Amino acid sequence: MLPRHRPPGPPQRLLTGSFRDFRRDLFGFLQGCAQRYGDVVWFRLGRRPCVLVNHPDLIEYVLVKNSRNFKKPFAFRFTRPVLGNGLLTSEGDFWLRQRRLAAGAFHGDRIAAYGADMVDAATRMLDTWRDGVPRDIHADMMQVTLDIVARTLFGADVTQRSGDIGESLFMALRSFAVNFNRTIPLPAWIPTRGNRAARAAVRGLNRVVRQIIDQRRRDSQPRNDLLSMMLHARDIDGSQMTDEQLLDEARTFLLAGHETTAITLSWTLYLLASRPHEQDRLRAELDTVVGDRLPEVNDMKSLKVTESIILESMRLYPPAFMIGREPLADFELAGYRIPAGTTIFMSQWVMHRDGRFYDRPDQFEPERWTSDKAKALPKMAYFPFGGGPRVCIGNTFAMMEGVLLLATIARQWSLELVADHPIRLAPVLTLRPRYGIQVVPHKRTSGARATAKDQDAASSPASAHTPGFD
Repeated sequence: MLPRHRPPGPPQRLLTGSFRDFRRDLFGFLQGCAQRYGDVVWFRLGRRPCVLVNHPDLIEYVLVKNSRNFKKPFAFRFTRPVLGNGLLTSEGDFWLRQRRLAAGAFHGDRIAAYGADMVDAATRMLDTWRDGVPRDIHADMMQVTLDIVARTLFGADVTQRSGDIGESLFMALRSFAVNFNRTIPLPAWIPTRGNRAARAAVRGLNRVVRQIIDQRRRDSQPRNDLLSMMLHARDIDGSQMTDEQLLDEARTFLLAGHETTAITLSWTLYLLASRPHEQDRLRAELDTVVGDRLPEVNDMKSLKVTESIILESMRLYPPAFMIGREPLADFELAGYRIPAGTTIFMSQWVMHRDGRFYDRPDQFEPERWTSDKAKALPKMAYFPFGGGPRVCIGNTFAMMEGVLLLATIARQWSLELVADHPIRLAPVLTLRPRYGIQVVPHKRTSGARATAKDQDAASSPASAHTPGFD
């Protein structure tokens, strides 16, 4: 028999529960709950009961060991106007079919073949940089990763349309944010200004995706990318994907395939730009491994410092900062009864900064990933890509892209932050920088070392200053 008592948690307002605190300072609320009430915390968002889970073993139980008892939570309903019934939002047999279909595009050999396109896209982006001229590095990363996912997974060149696609994705996600932050969400069919903007954004995305699909259908040249797999795949009954299903999946991969990697690289370059000594460590490795040529996939196994910087950036600034699940049936967790329909939150932001598992958890220390302590971490103490059957299908793709792009950038350029530019967190579906990240790039001469000013900065603590909220 299941226990009858529920987990501890913060005091709740009569009508809204913890909604005001949750919305006003999301990470402060989550970390405060974890520190004050432990590994399983109960609260309400309006009338909706929620539980925050804060231990690797319990997270593994939900995501891996008991995954069949869970579905995506209520919040993902707000993404359906954008993503439709794509891989991120679908459930059950339909999701499993789509997952199997897409998996072929992410096999090891095929991913390795994407490496040259990734480096080429980064090189073309860097050709637009000028020494000493400030850049919004987040805007650059959004564009280059969108170009990469379009070229590698869809065989399309969207360089001229990437701005329009990015704006459409942003408008659609902003609609999700507005709805999620309402105590009583409004249905998508109500013609609010936000809902109208979201529908217009999706129509714009669909026009671009239809053009890509129509062009591929007219192309007689055989291809092995994701789009070709979706176009030619047949179910066991012989049926093919409908045009609506193709559009849903294409929008999903355009968003998921570039958004999280762009955010990872944005925060990585932010961290490096504020820590010249870490740039120096990175350059030393690139001088040894890559030299004056462009990085290649075969270099990956030797770029340990580069990889550790990406891993540490995702620890401190996980692009997907929280995962949600909803149990289909009542279950027991750490001695507490959790009813069906409860929203289960598991936060990478909270878990990755837990002092029980990380020494100096607020410090930016990439070298921690080359130590034995990293190998001894519990399985779900670090889960930037999620876990279980619904672990991110493109995790290997994303890691290779992150390492190759960082290596391509850092071998040619050093970065410094623009003084006084506000850095603010915008946690919605992903962890975007609200006002972008302004940096000044400096062209690097071969074998250049840190300046005296850089050496002074290197002696200061590598504290991972957390940007604020508006």
